Amino acid sequence: MANAEVGDEQRREDPTVNELERRTAELLGQEEAVYVPTATMANEIALRALSEPGDELIAEENAHLLLAELGGPAVHAGLMTRPVRGKDGRFGPDDVQRMVRRTDGTHMPPTRVVAIENTHNASGGRAWPLDEVAALVAACRELELSLHLDGARLLNAGLASGVSAAEIAGKFDTVTLCLSKGLGCPLGALVAGSGELMRKARRLKHQFGGAMRQAGIVAAAGLYAFDHNVNRLADDHDRARRLAEGLHAAGVPVDLEQVETNFVQIDVGELDLDAGDALARLAEEGVGLSATPHAGVLRALTHLDVSDDDVEQAIERIPRALGVLARA
Repeated sequence: MANAEVGDEQRREDPTVNELERRTAELLGQEEAVYVPTATMANEIALRALSEPGDELIAEENAHLLLAELGGPAVHAGLMTRPVRGKDGRFGPDDVQRMVRRTDGTHMPPTRVVAIENTHNASGGRAWPLDEVAALVAACRELELSLHLDGARLLNAGLASGVSAAEIAGKFDTVTLCLSKGLGCPLGALVAGSGELMRKARRLKHQFGGAMRQAGIVAAAGLYAFDHNVNRLADDHDRARRLAEGLHAAGVPVDLEQVETNFVQIDVGELDLDAGDALARLAEEGVGLSATPHAGVLRALTHLDVSDDDVEQAIERIPRALGVLARA
């Protein structure tokens, strides 16, 4: 990063940013990509580029777009939102066909955008099966709806599904990729799509306050991640599986069938603990977990800063913190 070649990113004169955008578009099977500071900004830019104020967005009820972006679709794009109650963070063509609204331009807002999240954070890092993605895309194309993919952890989804990121992302009008999660960068995300849509995205990037100057300093971390941190995502998945199996064997409530990528969800409610009490107990043992939208359910994440020894320590400390061993 310190040695990155830089220029004025706002004028597209930063060679490191330009290279990151080129490689990301290629990785995602899209024509062009735009580098921005955060994945939330990338999502909001995509929605604004795909719609007009007063249009309608369909997304799963616990999608990041609806749950964790402070009403961004309404604030930034003026979108009505219609949440779908999905299963494992997913929904299908029947849901879209049932919910889509047509308008004569007078009273009813037109459904314009369908968004999915892959992997789905709130459902424990679950990946959408490729056949389900294809079926949903086909239905949306038939209904002339635009498609956005919140692919913050798309590379984890591709690994879990055994396909390239482009095989998933290339089907969508817009797609976002986060660099600061499994890829380990200090900041940064990208939104990708057609050249026409990305021209809109660049204007919106400035409007949203995301245009920078010598951004190659941080974009260089993204290039490093593409070269060194993509294949190693398999280690995160393996460690999550080891963590889940070790906790399950110790009597901690973990559903092994839910563990597909680098998430492990723990149902502390089954232990008659609320999330706040459980988090405090875990913190005393030196273990950091986080809450989820689901009452009494916590999540553990594996990433490049979590080693095999860390996993073994967690398998020992989490049951102790939650009182599982005392109950056994």
